[in-house]
Amino acid sequence: MVGKRLRRRMAALAHRDLRLFFVGEATSLLGSAMASLALAFAVLGGGGTQSELGYVMAARIVPMVALMPFAGVVADRVGPRRVMVSSDVLRCVTQATLAVLLLAGRPPLWAFVALVTVWGAGEAFFMPARGALIPRVAAGGDRYAGKLRDANALAGLAQSLASVSGPALAGVAVAVLGPGAVVALDAGTYAVSAVALMLLRLASPGPPPVPAMRGRAIGELAEGWRHFRAHSWLWVTTLQFTLFNMLVWAPFLVLGPVVAQERLGGAGAWGLIMACYGGGAVGGGFAMMGGRAVRRPLLVATVATFGWALPSGAIAAGAPVAVIATGALVAGAGSAVCGTLYATTNQRYLPAGVLARVTSLTGVGAFVLGPVGLAVAGPAASAAGVTGVLAFGAVWQAVACCVVLAVPGVRGLPAAPAGVEDADAAATTDEAARV
Repeated sequence: MVGKRLRRRMAALAHRDLRLFFVGEATSLLGSAMASLALAFAVLGGGGTQSELGYVMAARIVPMVALMPFAGVVADRVGPRRVMVSSDVLRCVTQATLAVLLLAGRPPLWAFVALVTVWGAGEAFFMPARGALIPRVAAGGDRYAGKLRDANALAGLAQSLASVSGPALAGVAVAVLGPGAVVALDAGTYAVSAVALMLLRLASPGPPPVPAMRGRAIGELAEGWRHFRAHSWLWVTTLQFTLFNMLVWAPFLVLGPVVAQERLGGAGAWGLIMACYGGGAVGGGFAMMGGRAVRRPLLVATVATFGWALPSGAIAAGAPVAVIATGALVAGAGSAVCGTLYATTNQRYLPAGVLARVTSLTGVGAFVLGPVGLAVAGPAASAAGVTGVLAFGAVWQAVACCVVLAVPGVRGLPAAPAGVEDADAAATTDEAARV
């Protein structure tokens, strides 16, 4: 019985294109997770200050926020796979250059900032294109109910596995081989991802884009904004994620280690908590694969986000490590469930020709206020106390979930648009979309 259930959960990997997509995604994400840690040690180990490390980290985030909306326009115009392969090649070259500089000695700060900026620009173009490519990958090969959801679950599972194993592997690799070797490995993972993407058997390109798609970039971006604004469930949930990142998750990431150092036992306790979050995300990803159809996906996704309040609430309540880790486990599982159902809903309801642009807008919403939350978490804790800030975040998350559930367009949205029998086909009905 257990073997049968496991085979059902992993049925998606029996399909060639989904398997290729997962391998490429998991490999590149693992490399990125390892490189992020290696980069921090490279800056600090070479005599850099905390401020310099902050400059380098910001250099990766700023271009992602600034370029992502226009990256969605490019992906919809020329095709998501082309953009993703180009992004992988760009990031491969960037990381290979940085690796050579690190292996030759300590690069100057400007070199770190310049190369990491290009790295972030590549990610800005990759992310919205990825959201637009997933339904086209799911449309190939044998079709079955739930294949689109399985494809999104695989993408989330790759992210979760990388977040769990990447830092641990990077810590060992940096200690043994040095940060330059780890960054070189990351360059190689982007090459693997590019090859996997090129081997995908996607549908043949359709006819040239309609005239509206050949307009100016601003006009095409405005078209994406109109689709984003037209769906209440889309902008309401995006606003929820934006405020969550600023008010809940950012303070948790900044103040959680402080509490761990003061009363939970130090870095080991914090590592356990974050490992449980990652483990919950992996478990949630597995649970979403091959499961039963979800009739009200955004209802289930929003309920799953109640768990995001638990880790902050547990710390604020003075709970021991075991309770906080359990809350993180539930939060991680909820993150995987929410991410899979949210992405699948977008892909089923939005025309393929604007999917990358809308994905870019939701991505900007996820990133834009996160740095603000990271910056103000410390001063806010100085003014209101660590407990007060974390408790506010937990209460905010619970109240926000209730507000979102009160929106009829969220709780009542069916799995597929009216009149569409095969839900997984909904996102591919725009046959004019380019591969």
